Amino acid sequence: MRLLDSDITTREVLNWQGLHLIHYQGSACSQKVRIFMNLKKVDWQSHHLDLSAHQNYEPWFLGVNPRGLVPVLVHDGAVHIESNDILAYLEQVLPEPALIPPQQQNEIFDALRVEDDLHLDLRALTMRFVIPKALAQKPSKAMHTYAETDGSVHGQPDTRKSVELTFWREYAQNGVTNKQVRESAHRFKEVYALLENQLAQHAYLTGDEISLLDIAWFIYTQRLMTAGYPFARLHPRVLAWHKGLFARPEFAKEVVPPAPLRFITAVLHAVQKLQGSTLEKVADL
Repeated sequence: MRLLDSDITTREVLNWQGLHLIHYQGSACSQKVRIFMNLKKVDWQSHHLDLSAHQNYEPWFLGVNPRGLVPVLVHDGAVHIESNDILAYLEQVLPEPALIPPQQQNEIFDALRVEDDLHLDLRALTMRFVIPKALAQKPSKAMHTYAETDGSVHGQPDTRKSVELTFWREYAQNGVTNKQVRESAHRFKEVYALLENQLAQHAYLTGDEISLLDIAWFIYTQRLMTAGYPFARLHPRVLAWHKGLFARPEFAKEVVPPAPLRFITAVLHAVQKLQGSTLEKVADL
């Protein structure tokens, strides 16, 4: 999705030349775009936005993307948002190697809509089993700035903002409930059962070559593994497929969390194991 120039109030980005990516190291959608560009072997300029410091709610970034979400691609002054739309655009301007083969384009984009529909489920499980609530919760000041900042997408008020505000306000009040955990985990279980069957027939999710769909589900699988989802027991082919992709530096270097977060997650899991509140237990997987 390319924004109109009139949507952009941080006007300096309209003068950026070349490929620029505004991203966050731990953002699943940012990881997806970075792996895609690694496989394309393209040069790009990095603009790291620290979501843990809530920089995505600061005026500079809201003037680039009023949704307050990363990644954002700026290509020769044109601003593109939403990771799957960014990747569709990059495939057009950087067709080699093909990661969205033309003969499979409709199939891949249909499957990506399923992946995108599960994004809030991935976020919920992340905020329950990877990052403690004390660290993940958004400050009220940042939420107020986000809510009160006017912004447009294609010249219209953006409905996505209400989805984001609802999620974070409910999270601040209730955290991620056991009911949410069960519903989200079982939605993933249904999709992974389909992927398991696909991998019984082919090396990758759309055949014998890596495609964008492999990148997207690699990211989700990595995050869910970190959360404690039992892939070895439920989806062994998916686990073997993930292991093969993780052996490639283009993939692995983009998803390994920093040491402090690994330590925090390990402590969180130890406490949850003692309490009998791991993902596997809560979701009854």
